[in-house]
Amino acid sequence: MRSDILKRNIETLPHRALLMSAGVKRQDLDPEKPFIGVANSFTELIPGHIHLNELTAEVKRGIRDAGGVPFEWGVPGICDGIAMFVEMRLSLPSREHIADNIEIMVLSHSLDGWVGVTACDKITPGMLMAAGRLNLPAVILTGGPMKANIINGKKHHPVEGFGIVGQVKAGKMSRDEAEQLLPSMTCGAGSCVGLYTANTMAVVAEVLGMSLPGCSTTLALDPLKKEQAYQSGRRIVELVRKGGRPRDILTENAFANAIRVDMAMGGSTNAVLHIPAIAKEAGIHVEVGEFDRISRETPNICSIIPAGEHEMADLDAAGGIPAVLSRLRDFLKESPTISGSSITQVAASGKVVDELVIRPLDNPYHAQGGIAVLKGNIANSAVIKQTAIQEEMLVHRGPAKVFYSEKDLLEAIGAKAIKEGDVVVLPFQGPAGAPGMPEMLTPTDAIKGAGYKRVALLTDGRFSGATTGPCIGHVEMEAYNGGMIGAIRDGDIIEIDIPNRKLDVDLGNEEIQLRLKEAKIPERTLTPMLSAYREKFSGKNCYGR
Repeated sequence: MRSDILKRNIETLPHRALLMSAGVKRQDLDPEKPFIGVANSFTELIPGHIHLNELTAEVKRGIRDAGGVPFEWGVPGICDGIAMFVEMRLSLPSREHIADNIEIMVLSHSLDGWVGVTACDKITPGMLMAAGRLNLPAVILTGGPMKANIINGKKHHPVEGFGIVGQVKAGKMSRDEAEQLLPSMTCGAGSCVGLYTANTMAVVAEVLGMSLPGCSTTLALDPLKKEQAYQSGRRIVELVRKGGRPRDILTENAFANAIRVDMAMGGSTNAVLHIPAIAKEAGIHVEVGEFDRISRETPNICSIIPAGEHEMADLDAAGGIPAVLSRLRDFLKESPTISGSSITQVAASGKVVDELVIRPLDNPYHAQGGIAVLKGNIANSAVIKQTAIQEEMLVHRGPAKVFYSEKDLLEAIGAKAIKEGDVVVLPFQGPAGAPGMPEMLTPTDAIKGAGYKRVALLTDGRFSGATTGPCIGHVEMEAYNGGMIGAIRDGDIIEIDIPNRKLDVDLGNEEIQLRLKEAKIPERTLTPMLSAYREKFSGKNCYGR
Protein backbone atom coordinates (compact mmCIF):
# COMPACT_ATOMS: atom_id res chain seq x y z
CA MET A 1 0.00 0.00 0.00
CA ARG A 2 1.10 3.58 -0.65
CA SER A 3 0.81 4.40 3.05
CA ASP A 4 3.50 1.84 3.90
CA ILE A 5 6.11 4.52 3.38
CA LEU A 6 4.62 6.38 6.34
CA LYS A 7 4.18 3.31 8.51
CA ARG A 8 7.34 1.22 7.96
CA ASN A 9 10.37 3.38 7.12
CA ILE A 10 12.72 4.70 9.79
CA GLU A 11 13.01 7.88 7.70
CA THR A 12 9.31 8.54 8.35
CA LEU A 13 9.49 8.22 12.15
CA PRO A 14 8.84 11.98 12.52
CA HIS A 15 5.97 11.64 10.05
CA ARG A 16 4.35 9.11 12.36
CA ALA A 17 4.82 11.47 15.28
CA LEU A 18 3.04 14.18 13.36
CA LEU A 19 0.17 11.84 12.49
CA MET A 20 -0.16 10.77 16.12
CA SER A 21 -0.11 14.44 17.14
CA ALA A 22 -3.12 14.86 14.85
CA GLY A 23 -4.98 12.08 16.69
CA VAL A 24 -3.91 8.90 14.89
CA LYS A 25 -3.58 5.97 17.30
CA ARG A 26 -0.54 3.74 17.29
CA GLN A 27 -2.71 0.78 16.29
CA ASP A 28 -3.88 2.78 13.24
CA LEU A 29 -0.31 2.57 11.93
CA ASP A 30 -0.77 -1.16 11.38
CA PRO A 31 0.42 -1.90 7.81
CA GLU A 32 -2.79 -3.92 7.28
CA LYS A 33 -4.93 -0.82 7.79
CA PRO A 34 -5.20 1.30 4.63
CA PHE A 35 -5.20 5.08 4.92
CA ILE A 36 -8.36 6.36 3.22
CA GLY A 37 -8.99 9.99 2.37
CA VAL A 38 -12.50 11.45 2.58
CA ALA A 39 -12.89 14.57 0.43
CA ASN A 40 -15.91 16.27 2.01
CA SER A 41 -17.48 19.16 0.09
CA PHE A 42 -19.75 20.19 2.98
CA THR A 43 -20.62 23.86 3.08
CA GLU A 44 -23.37 25.88 4.72
CA LEU A 45 -23.86 27.81 1.48
CA ILE A 46 -25.33 25.09 -0.79
CA PRO A 47 -28.53 23.13 -0.09
CA GLY A 48 -27.07 20.11 -1.87
CA HIS A 49 -24.17 20.10 0.59
CA ILE A 50 -25.59 21.12 3.97
CA HIS A 51 -26.11 17.48 5.00
CA LEU A 52 -22.80 16.11 3.75
CA ASN A 53 -21.17 16.13 7.20
CA GLU A 54 -23.74 13.54 8.28
CA LEU A 55 -23.01 11.40 5.24
CA THR A 56 -19.26 11.80 5.71
CA ALA A 57 -19.59 10.52 9.28
CA GLU A 58 -21.22 7.35 7.88
CA VAL A 59 -18.51 6.98 5.22
CA LYS A 60 -15.85 7.16 7.93
CA ARG A 61 -17.73 4.63 10.08
CA GLY A 62 -17.83 2.27 7.11
CA ILE A 63 -14.09 2.72 6.54
CA ARG A 64 -13.30 1.95 10.17
CA ASP A 65 -15.60 -1.07 10.28
CA ALA A 66 -13.88 -2.44 7.17
CA GLY A 67 -10.46 -2.05 8.79
CA GLY A 68 -9.32 1.24 7.31
CA VAL A 69 -8.28 4.57 8.80
CA PRO A 70 -10.22 7.61 7.49
CA PHE A 71 -8.79 11.09 7.03
CA GLU A 72 -11.24 13.87 6.19
CA TRP A 73 -10.56 17.23 4.60
CA GLY A 74 -12.63 19.98 3.00
CA VAL A 75 -13.26 20.57 -0.69
CA PRO A 76 -14.72 23.90 -1.87
CA GLY A 77 -18.05 24.14 -3.65
CA ILE A 78 -19.87 26.82 -5.61
CA CYS A 79 -23.65 26.95 -5.84
CA ASP A 80 -24.24 27.97 -9.44
CA GLY A 81 -27.72 29.20 -8.57
CA ILE A 82 -26.29 31.65 -6.00
CA ALA A 83 -23.26 32.68 -8.07
CA MET A 84 -25.31 33.26 -11.22
CA PHE A 85 -25.65 36.93 -12.26
CA VAL A 86 -23.43 37.87 -9.28
CA GLU A 87 -20.01 36.30 -10.04
CA MET A 88 -20.50 33.20 -12.12
CA ARG A 89 -17.15 33.20 -13.89
CA LEU A 90 -15.32 31.26 -11.18
CA SER A 91 -17.69 28.30 -11.23
CA LEU A 92 -16.28 26.28 -14.13
CA PRO A 93 -12.65 27.02 -13.12
CA SER A 94 -13.51 25.59 -9.69
CA ARG A 95 -13.84 22.16 -11.33
CA GLU A 96 -10.10 22.04 -12.06
CA HIS A 97 -9.40 23.53 -8.64
CA ILE A 98 -11.29 20.66 -6.98
CA ALA A 99 -9.37 18.05 -8.99
CA ASP A 100 -6.14 19.79 -7.98
CA ASN A 101 -7.26 19.89 -4.33
CA ILE A 102 -7.72 16.12 -4.27
CA GLU A 103 -4.45 15.48 -6.10
CA ILE A 104 -2.61 17.64 -3.56
CA MET A 105 -4.13 15.97 -0.52
CA VAL A 106 -4.03 12.35 -1.67
CA LEU A 107 -0.48 12.37 -3.03
CA SER A 108 1.06 14.58 -0.35
CA HIS A 109 -0.20 12.32 2.43
CA SER A 110 0.43 8.93 0.77
CA LEU A 111 -3.22 7.86 0.97
CA ASP A 112 -4.16 4.44 -0.36
CA GLY A 113 -7.58 5.45 -1.70
CA TRP A 114 -10.27 8.03 -1.21
CA VAL A 115 -14.01 8.72 -1.17
CA GLY A 116 -15.45 11.89 -2.68
CA VAL A 117 -18.56 13.17 -0.87
CA THR A 118 -20.19 15.54 -3.31
CA ALA A 119 -23.45 16.80 -4.79
CA CYS A 120 -23.38 19.79 -7.11
CA ASP A 121 -22.44 21.03 -10.53
CA LYS A 122 -18.64 21.34 -10.64
CA ILE A 123 -17.80 19.37 -7.51
CA THR A 124 -18.86 15.97 -8.86
CA PRO A 125 -17.07 16.40 -12.22
CA GLY A 126 -13.98 17.71 -10.43
CA MET A 127 -13.89 14.64 -8.20
CA LEU A 128 -14.38 12.30 -11.16
CA MET A 129 -11.53 14.08 -12.94
CA ALA A 130 -9.33 13.51 -9.89
CA ALA A 131 -10.26 9.82 -9.88
CA GLY A 132 -9.13 9.38 -13.48
CA ARG A 133 -6.02 11.51 -13.00
CA LEU A 134 -4.70 9.78 -9.85
CA ASN A 135 -5.86 6.28 -10.77
CA LEU A 136 -5.93 5.31 -7.09
CA PRO A 137 -8.93 3.43 -5.66
CA ALA A 138 -11.84 5.87 -5.40
CA VAL A 139 -15.58 5.90 -4.71
CA ILE A 140 -17.92 8.82 -5.42
CA LEU A 141 -20.85 9.35 -3.05
CA THR A 142 -23.35 11.91 -4.36
CA GLY A 143 -25.53 13.56 -1.72
CA GLY A 144 -28.90 13.10 -3.44
CA PRO A 145 -31.67 15.37 -4.76
CA MET A 146 -34.01 17.57 -2.73
CA LYS A 147 -37.76 16.98 -2.69
CA ALA A 148 -40.03 19.59 -4.26
CA ASN A 149 -42.78 21.26 -2.26
CA ILE A 150 -46.22 20.31 -3.52
CA ILE A 151 -48.79 23.05 -2.93
CA ASN A 152 -52.29 22.74 -4.37
CA GLY A 153 -51.05 19.93 -6.59
CA LYS A 154 -48.20 21.99 -8.10
CA LYS A 155 -44.48 21.45 -7.53
CA HIS A 156 -42.43 24.37 -6.24
CA HIS A 157 -38.66 24.64 -5.85
CA PRO A 158 -35.85 27.26 -5.87
CA VAL A 159 -35.07 27.21 -9.60
CA GLU A 160 -38.55 28.47 -10.54
CA GLY A 161 -37.43 31.79 -9.07
CA PHE A 162 -35.39 32.51 -12.21
CA GLY A 163 -38.58 32.49 -14.28
CA ILE A 164 -40.30 34.73 -11.76
CA VAL A 165 -37.55 37.30 -12.32
CA GLY A 166 -38.63 37.43 -15.97
CA GLN A 167 -42.24 37.97 -14.97
CA VAL A 168 -41.23 40.89 -12.75
CA LYS A 169 -39.02 42.37 -15.50
CA ALA A 170 -41.88 42.09 -17.99
CA GLY A 171 -44.32 43.78 -15.60
CA LYS A 172 -46.43 40.63 -15.19
CA MET A 173 -45.81 40.44 -11.44
CA SER A 174 -44.83 42.96 -8.79
CA ARG A 175 -41.67 42.62 -6.76
CA ASP A 176 -43.72 42.26 -3.57
CA GLU A 177 -45.74 39.43 -5.13
CA ALA A 178 -42.52 37.72 -6.14
CA GLU A 179 -41.03 38.03 -2.64
CA GLN A 180 -44.15 36.46 -1.15
CA LEU A 181 -43.48 33.30 -3.16
CA LEU A 182 -40.14 32.66 -1.43
CA PRO A 183 -41.50 30.27 1.25
CA SER A 184 -43.09 28.01 -1.36
CA MET A 185 -39.79 27.77 -3.26
CA THR A 186 -37.73 26.85 -0.18
CA CYS A 187 -37.17 23.09 -0.07
CA GLY A 188 -34.22 22.15 2.19
CA ALA A 189 -31.31 19.76 1.75
CA GLY A 190 -30.42 18.23 -1.59
CA SER A 191 -29.38 19.15 -5.10
CA CYS A 192 -32.11 20.97 -7.04
CA VAL A 193 -35.13 18.80 -7.79
CA GLY A 194 -34.82 18.29 -11.55
CA LEU A 195 -32.35 16.84 -14.01
CA TYR A 196 -30.18 19.93 -13.82
CA THR A 197 -26.38 19.71 -13.97
CA ALA A 198 -25.90 18.47 -10.39
CA ASN A 199 -28.24 15.51 -10.79
CA THR A 200 -27.11 14.90 -14.36
CA MET A 201 -23.54 14.47 -13.18
CA ALA A 202 -24.64 12.30 -10.26
CA VAL A 203 -26.34 10.04 -12.82
CA VAL A 204 -23.16 10.09 -14.94
CA ALA A 205 -21.08 9.07 -11.89
CA GLU A 206 -23.41 6.12 -11.27
CA VAL A 207 -23.47 4.98 -14.90
CA LEU A 208 -19.71 5.34 -15.21
CA GLY A 209 -19.56 2.86 -12.34
CA MET A 210 -17.93 5.17 -9.78
CA SER A 211 -20.95 5.26 -7.40
CA LEU A 212 -22.99 2.45 -5.90
CA PRO A 213 -26.17 1.51 -7.81
CA GLY A 214 -29.12 3.73 -6.87
CA CYS A 215 -26.90 6.44 -5.40
CA SER A 216 -27.74 9.27 -7.80
CA THR A 217 -31.53 9.29 -7.35
CA THR A 218 -31.85 8.44 -3.64
CA LEU A 219 -33.11 11.62 -2.00
CA ALA A 220 -30.77 13.59 0.26
CA LEU A 221 -32.91 13.02 3.35
CA ASP A 222 -33.91 9.44 2.60
CA PRO A 223 -32.51 7.16 5.36
CA LEU A 224 -31.16 4.94 2.58
CA LYS A 225 -28.66 7.69 1.70
CA LYS A 226 -26.81 7.16 4.99
CA GLU A 227 -26.70 3.43 4.32
CA GLN A 228 -25.19 4.17 0.89
CA ALA A 229 -22.61 6.37 2.62
CA TYR A 230 -21.70 3.59 5.04
CA GLN A 231 -21.45 1.02 2.25
CA SER A 232 -19.30 3.42 0.19
CA GLY A 233 -16.88 3.58 3.13
CA ARG A 234 -16.71 -0.18 3.35
CA ARG A 235 -16.34 -0.54 -0.40
CA ILE A 236 -13.32 1.74 -0.73
CA VAL A 237 -11.38 -0.41 1.75
CA GLU A 238 -12.26 -3.50 -0.30
CA LEU A 239 -11.11 -1.79 -3.49
CA VAL A 240 -7.78 -0.84 -1.93
CA ARG A 241 -7.17 -4.41 -0.80
CA LYS A 242 -8.20 -5.91 -4.15
CA GLY A 243 -6.35 -3.32 -6.21
CA GLY A 244 -9.38 -1.90 -8.04
CA ARG A 245 -8.51 1.33 -9.82
CA PRO A 246 -10.62 4.00 -11.57
CA ARG A 247 -9.07 3.47 -15.01
CA ASP A 248 -10.26 -0.14 -14.86
CA ILE A 249 -13.77 1.30 -14.57
CA LEU A 250 -13.52 4.54 -16.56
CA THR A 251 -13.25 2.77 -19.92
CA GLU A 252 -14.36 3.82 -23.40
CA ASN A 253 -17.40 1.59 -22.90
CA ALA A 254 -18.24 3.33 -19.63
CA PHE A 255 -18.19 6.77 -21.26
CA ALA A 256 -20.32 5.55 -24.16
CA ASN A 257 -22.84 4.18 -21.65
CA ALA A 258 -22.86 7.44 -19.68
CA ILE A 259 -23.54 9.49 -22.82
CA ARG A 260 -26.25 7.01 -23.83
CA VAL A 261 -28.09 7.29 -20.52
CA ASP A 262 -27.73 11.07 -20.51
CA MET A 263 -29.27 11.26 -23.99
CA ALA A 264 -32.10 8.90 -23.00
CA MET A 265 -32.91 11.00 -19.93
CA GLY A 266 -32.46 14.47 -21.44
CA GLY A 267 -29.79 15.71 -19.02
CA SER A 268 -27.97 19.01 -18.82
CA THR A 269 -25.97 20.31 -21.78
CA ASN A 270 -23.10 20.79 -19.31
CA ALA A 271 -22.48 17.05 -19.59
CA VAL A 272 -20.93 17.89 -22.97
CA LEU A 273 -18.28 19.89 -21.11
CA HIS A 274 -17.76 17.56 -18.18
CA ILE A 275 -17.74 14.07 -19.71
CA PRO A 276 -14.88 14.83 -22.16
CA ALA A 277 -12.90 16.47 -19.32
CA ILE A 278 -13.34 13.42 -17.08
CA ALA A 279 -12.44 11.11 -19.97
CA LYS A 280 -9.31 13.13 -20.74
CA GLU A 281 -8.05 12.63 -17.18
CA ALA A 282 -8.62 8.88 -17.62
CA GLY A 283 -6.61 8.86 -20.84
CA ILE A 284 -9.62 8.61 -23.17
CA HIS A 285 -10.65 11.02 -25.94
CA VAL A 286 -14.35 11.87 -26.26
CA GLU A 287 -15.40 14.18 -29.13
CA VAL A 288 -18.44 16.46 -28.91
CA GLY A 289 -19.75 14.78 -32.07
CA GLU A 290 -20.13 11.55 -30.11
CA PHE A 291 -23.00 13.13 -28.15
CA ASP A 292 -24.86 13.90 -31.37
CA ARG A 293 -24.21 10.46 -32.86
CA ILE A 294 -25.51 8.66 -29.78
CA SER A 295 -28.40 11.10 -29.40
CA ARG A 296 -29.66 10.39 -32.93
CA GLU A 297 -30.03 6.67 -32.18
CA THR A 298 -31.30 6.91 -28.58
CA PRO A 299 -34.98 7.53 -27.74
CA ASN A 300 -35.68 10.06 -24.98
CA ILE A 301 -37.61 7.99 -22.41
CA CYS A 302 -37.68 10.38 -19.41
CA SER A 303 -39.17 13.84 -19.05
CA ILE A 304 -37.70 15.26 -15.87
CA ILE A 305 -37.92 18.90 -14.73
CA PRO A 306 -37.10 21.26 -16.49
CA ALA A 307 -38.13 19.39 -19.67
CA GLY A 308 -41.20 17.84 -18.05
CA GLU A 309 -43.18 17.59 -14.83
CA HIS A 310 -41.41 14.69 -13.11
CA GLU A 311 -38.81 15.38 -10.43
CA MET A 312 -35.87 13.23 -9.37
CA ALA A 313 -37.96 11.81 -6.53
CA ASP A 314 -40.38 10.44 -9.14
CA LEU A 315 -37.48 8.88 -11.04
CA ASP A 316 -36.21 7.24 -7.88
CA ALA A 317 -39.66 5.85 -7.05
CA ALA A 318 -39.92 4.54 -10.63
CA GLY A 319 -36.79 2.42 -10.17
CA GLY A 320 -33.93 4.90 -10.47
CA ILE A 321 -30.96 4.48 -12.78
CA PRO A 322 -30.97 0.65 -12.66
CA ALA A 323 -34.47 0.82 -14.17
CA VAL A 324 -33.32 3.26 -16.87
CA LEU A 325 -30.41 0.92 -17.62
CA SER A 326 -32.84 -2.00 -17.91
CA ARG A 327 -34.67 -0.12 -20.67
CA LEU A 328 -31.39 0.51 -22.49
CA ARG A 329 -29.83 -2.92 -21.90
CA ASP A 330 -29.56 -3.71 -25.62
CA PHE A 331 -27.56 -0.50 -26.16
CA LEU A 332 -25.16 -0.94 -23.24
CA LYS A 333 -21.53 -1.94 -23.56
CA GLU A 334 -19.98 -4.17 -20.92
CA SER A 335 -18.15 -2.23 -18.23
CA PRO A 336 -17.27 -2.88 -14.56
CA THR A 337 -18.43 -0.77 -11.60
CA ILE A 338 -17.06 -0.16 -8.09
CA SER A 339 -19.90 -2.31 -6.71
CA GLY A 340 -18.35 -5.47 -8.16
CA SER A 341 -21.25 -5.93 -10.58
CA SER A 342 -20.92 -5.05 -14.25
CA ILE A 343 -23.17 -2.37 -15.73
CA THR A 344 -25.16 -5.03 -17.59
CA GLN A 345 -25.69 -6.90 -14.33
CA VAL A 346 -26.96 -3.69 -12.75
CA ALA A 347 -29.28 -3.27 -15.74
CA ALA A 348 -30.54 -6.84 -15.33
CA SER A 349 -31.42 -6.09 -11.69
CA GLY A 350 -33.37 -2.94 -12.60
CA LYS A 351 -37.16 -2.86 -12.72
CA VAL A 352 -39.39 -0.08 -14.04
CA VAL A 353 -42.17 0.64 -11.55
CA ASP A 354 -43.79 3.59 -13.35
CA GLU A 355 -43.91 3.56 -17.16
CA LEU A 356 -44.93 7.22 -17.33
CA VAL A 357 -41.68 8.25 -15.66
CA ILE A 358 -39.45 5.77 -17.53
CA ARG A 359 -41.17 5.01 -20.81
CA PRO A 360 -40.60 1.95 -23.02
CA LEU A 361 -38.30 2.44 -26.00
CA ASP A 362 -41.23 2.01 -28.40
CA ASN A 363 -43.19 4.81 -26.70
CA PRO A 364 -40.62 7.53 -25.97
CA TYR A 365 -41.20 11.19 -25.18
CA HIS A 366 -39.02 12.02 -28.18
CA ALA A 367 -37.58 9.85 -30.95
CA GLN A 368 -34.07 11.22 -30.34
CA GLY A 369 -32.03 11.93 -27.25
CA GLY A 370 -31.61 15.12 -25.30
CA ILE A 371 -28.74 16.91 -27.04
CA ALA A 372 -28.11 18.04 -30.60
CA VAL A 373 -24.82 19.42 -31.92
CA LEU A 374 -25.22 22.14 -34.57
CA LYS A 375 -22.72 23.37 -37.17
CA GLY A 376 -22.55 26.19 -39.71
CA ASN A 377 -20.77 29.43 -40.52
CA ILE A 378 -21.36 30.64 -36.95
CA ALA A 379 -19.95 27.54 -35.28
CA ASN A 380 -17.73 24.52 -35.73
CA SER A 381 -20.00 23.10 -33.05
CA ALA A 382 -22.75 24.36 -30.76
CA VAL A 383 -24.94 22.51 -28.28
CA ILE A 384 -28.67 22.61 -27.60
CA LYS A 385 -31.04 20.55 -25.45
CA GLN A 386 -33.45 19.60 -28.23
CA THR A 387 -35.92 17.75 -25.99
CA ALA A 388 -36.73 20.99 -24.13
CA ILE A 389 -37.83 22.93 -27.25
CA GLN A 390 -41.32 23.49 -28.60
CA GLU A 391 -41.80 21.96 -32.03
CA GLU A 392 -42.47 25.31 -33.72
CA MET A 393 -38.96 26.51 -32.75
CA LEU A 394 -37.01 23.55 -34.09
CA VAL A 395 -36.54 25.59 -37.26
CA HIS A 396 -36.29 29.36 -36.88
CA ARG A 397 -35.09 32.39 -38.80
CA GLY A 398 -34.89 35.79 -37.12
CA PRO A 399 -32.93 39.01 -36.58
CA ALA A 400 -30.08 39.18 -34.07
CA LYS A 401 -30.19 41.35 -30.95
CA VAL A 402 -26.65 41.48 -29.56
CA PHE A 403 -25.78 42.04 -25.89
CA TYR A 404 -22.46 41.86 -24.12
CA SER A 405 -23.71 41.30 -20.57
CA GLU A 406 -26.63 39.62 -18.83
CA LYS A 407 -27.45 42.94 -17.16
CA ASP A 408 -27.95 44.67 -20.51
CA LEU A 409 -30.19 41.86 -21.69
CA LEU A 410 -32.34 41.96 -18.54
CA GLU A 411 -32.73 45.73 -18.96
CA ALA A 412 -33.81 45.17 -22.58
CA ILE A 413 -36.46 42.70 -21.42
CA GLY A 414 -37.70 45.27 -18.92
CA ALA A 415 -37.80 47.92 -21.64
CA LYS A 416 -39.66 45.50 -23.97
CA ALA A 417 -36.86 45.92 -26.53
CA ILE A 418 -36.93 42.20 -27.35
CA LYS A 419 -39.56 41.18 -29.90
CA GLU A 420 -41.01 37.79 -30.79
CA GLY A 421 -38.86 36.17 -33.46
CA ASP A 422 -35.61 37.79 -32.29
CA VAL A 423 -32.43 35.79 -31.75
CA VAL A 424 -30.67 37.14 -28.67
CA VAL A 425 -26.88 36.84 -29.05
CA LEU A 426 -24.51 36.92 -26.06
CA PRO A 427 -20.90 36.69 -27.34
CA PHE A 428 -17.62 36.85 -25.41
CA GLN A 429 -18.99 34.56 -22.67
CA GLY A 430 -16.66 31.58 -23.32
CA PRO A 431 -13.80 30.17 -21.23
CA ALA A 432 -11.40 32.84 -22.50
CA GLY A 433 -13.88 35.61 -23.28
CA ALA A 434 -15.82 35.99 -20.05
CA PRO A 435 -13.50 34.43 -18.88
CA GLY A 436 -14.76 31.31 -17.12
CA MET A 437 -17.73 30.44 -19.36
CA PRO A 438 -20.57 31.49 -17.02
CA GLU A 439 -24.01 29.90 -17.13
CA MET A 440 -26.87 31.81 -18.73
CA LEU A 441 -29.88 30.66 -16.67
CA THR A 442 -30.77 34.17 -15.54
CA PRO A 443 -31.32 35.50 -19.09
CA THR A 444 -32.88 32.29 -20.44
CA ASP A 445 -35.43 32.03 -17.66
CA ALA A 446 -36.03 35.78 -17.75
CA ILE A 447 -36.97 35.44 -21.44
CA LYS A 448 -39.21 32.50 -20.61
CA GLY A 449 -40.73 34.21 -17.58
CA ALA A 450 -41.48 37.31 -19.63
CA GLY A 451 -43.75 35.15 -21.78
CA TYR A 452 -41.77 35.05 -25.01
CA LYS A 453 -42.56 31.99 -27.13
CA ARG A 454 -40.43 32.60 -30.23
CA VAL A 455 -37.19 34.12 -28.94
CA ALA A 456 -33.99 32.10 -29.34
CA LEU A 457 -30.72 32.67 -27.49
CA LEU A 458 -27.22 32.08 -28.87
CA THR A 459 -24.02 32.26 -26.81
CA ASP A 460 -20.45 31.01 -26.58
CA GLY A 461 -21.11 30.67 -22.86
CA ARG A 462 -22.96 27.73 -21.41
CA PHE A 463 -26.38 27.05 -19.96
CA SER A 464 -27.66 25.74 -16.68
CA GLY A 465 -29.27 22.33 -16.69
CA ALA A 466 -32.42 24.25 -15.79
CA THR A 467 -32.54 25.97 -19.18
CA THR A 468 -35.41 25.21 -21.55
CA GLY A 469 -36.36 26.55 -24.94
CA PRO A 470 -34.32 27.33 -28.09
CA CYS A 471 -31.09 28.17 -26.28
CA ILE A 472 -27.86 27.36 -28.13
CA GLY A 473 -24.57 27.44 -26.23
CA HIS A 474 -20.97 26.25 -26.26
CA VAL A 475 -20.49 27.97 -29.66
CA GLU A 476 -17.02 27.14 -30.97
CA MET A 477 -14.85 28.90 -31.76
CA GLU A 478 -15.72 31.41 -29.09
CA ALA A 479 -15.69 35.12 -29.90
CA TYR A 480 -12.52 35.85 -27.93
CA ASN A 481 -10.62 33.35 -30.07
CA GLY A 482 -11.89 34.78 -33.36
CA GLY A 483 -15.20 32.97 -33.63
CA MET A 484 -17.88 34.39 -35.93
CA ILE A 485 -20.32 34.84 -33.04
CA GLY A 486 -18.23 37.85 -32.00
CA ALA A 487 -18.87 39.57 -35.34
CA ILE A 488 -22.68 39.27 -35.36
CA ARG A 489 -24.47 42.63 -35.31
CA ASP A 490 -28.00 43.74 -34.57
CA GLY A 491 -30.30 42.85 -37.45
CA ASP A 492 -28.20 40.06 -38.93
CA ILE A 493 -30.45 37.15 -39.85
CA ILE A 494 -29.75 33.97 -37.89
CA GLU A 495 -30.94 30.64 -39.27
CA ILE A 496 -31.47 27.71 -36.88
CA ASP A 497 -32.37 24.23 -38.14
CA ILE A 498 -32.12 21.68 -35.34
CA PRO A 499 -33.37 18.61 -37.25
CA ASN A 500 -30.67 19.22 -39.87
CA ARG A 501 -28.13 20.39 -37.24
CA LYS A 502 -27.48 23.75 -38.92
CA LEU A 503 -26.62 27.15 -37.43
CA ASP A 504 -25.83 30.01 -39.83
CA VAL A 505 -25.85 33.77 -40.18
CA ASP A 506 -27.05 35.11 -43.54
CA LEU A 507 -23.79 36.80 -44.51
CA GLY A 508 -21.25 36.21 -47.26
CA ASN A 509 -17.73 35.07 -46.47
CA GLU A 510 -16.18 38.43 -47.43
CA GLU A 511 -18.45 40.29 -45.01
CA ILE A 512 -17.73 37.74 -42.27
CA GLN A 513 -13.96 38.18 -42.69
CA LEU A 514 -14.29 41.97 -42.62
CA ARG A 515 -16.42 41.80 -39.48
CA LEU A 516 -13.92 39.54 -37.75
CA LYS A 517 -11.14 42.08 -38.36
CA GLU A 518 -13.29 44.85 -36.86
CA ALA A 519 -14.56 42.87 -33.82
CA LYS A 520 -13.54 44.37 -30.47
CA ILE A 521 -13.06 42.38 -27.27
CA PRO A 522 -15.01 43.85 -24.33
CA GLU A 523 -12.96 44.86 -21.30
CA ARG A 524 -13.41 42.60 -18.29
CA THR A 525 -12.30 42.91 -14.68
CA LEU A 526 -10.12 39.88 -13.97
CA THR A 527 -8.90 38.20 -10.81
CA PRO A 528 -5.57 36.31 -10.94
CA MET A 529 -7.46 33.02 -11.21
CA LEU A 530 -9.58 34.29 -14.10
CA SER A 531 -6.50 35.68 -15.84
CA ALA A 532 -4.86 32.26 -15.65
CA TYR A 533 -8.02 30.60 -16.94
CA ARG A 534 -8.20 33.00 -19.90
CA GLU A 535 -4.58 32.24 -20.75
CA LYS A 536 -5.26 28.49 -20.54
CA PHE A 537 -8.08 28.70 -23.12
CA SER A 538 -6.68 31.37 -25.42
CA GLY A 539 -6.55 29.82 -28.87
CA LYS A 540 -8.33 26.66 -27.72
CA ASN A 541 -11.93 25.50 -27.70
CA CYS A 542 -14.02 25.05 -24.57
CA TYR A 543 -12.82 21.43 -24.32
CA GLY A 544 -9.21 22.61 -23.96
CA ARG A 545 -8.17 21.46 -27.45
